[in-house]
Amino acid sequence: MITNFDKLCSDLEKQELEAPNGVASPSTYAQLLAIYLYQNDLCNAKFLWKRIPQTITSSNPELTAIWAVGQKLWKKNLGATYLALAAYTWTEPVANIIRALEEKVRERAFNLIGRSYSSISLDTVVLMTGLSREAVLQICRERKWEIQADGITINPAPPIQPAPLHTSSEDQLFKLTEFVSFLEN
Repeated sequence: MITNFDKLCSDLEKQELEAPNGVASPSTYAQLLAIYLYQNDLCNAKFLWKRIPQTITSSNPELTAIWAVGQKLWKKNLGATYLALAAYTWTEPVANIIRALEEKVRERAFNLIGRSYSSISLDTVVLMTGLSREAVLQICRERKWEIQADGITINPAPPIQPAPLHTSSEDQLFKLTEFVSFLEN
């Protein structure tokens, strides 16, 4: 199982550059597109999608399915992202990347919930994580989030992160922009 996606990404980019006539294999494009989504590099994913020849995209349903996931991520529609991830039977080696992508999107969602909410409904967490109610409740307990007596209200705790020695104004602006962008959706 491949876990070093940064190295794989570099290798795939090199394969694309060295491909005959500048056109890589559908498998190369599929893996590269999935890795860009895993890395949350939506700009590179969009750029790659635009440069893949239409003859390849139209004849490869897996590529189209990966791009459908990318579009949901671009729109920050987490519920639809999980549906798009589950809507296709992925083939190896793309399946490995897609599993990692799903886990990473889910972890980002839990971290975002922890940082952004003091109180949230169980159904909203289910929608944002793509998990069952039971799985969400189990993870909330593991994270030591408070589950109210009504069983449907959760009080998340922010994820524990080491304090940076110095936070630059650019970092602060980026975090503020990310938070405001989330709230606008």
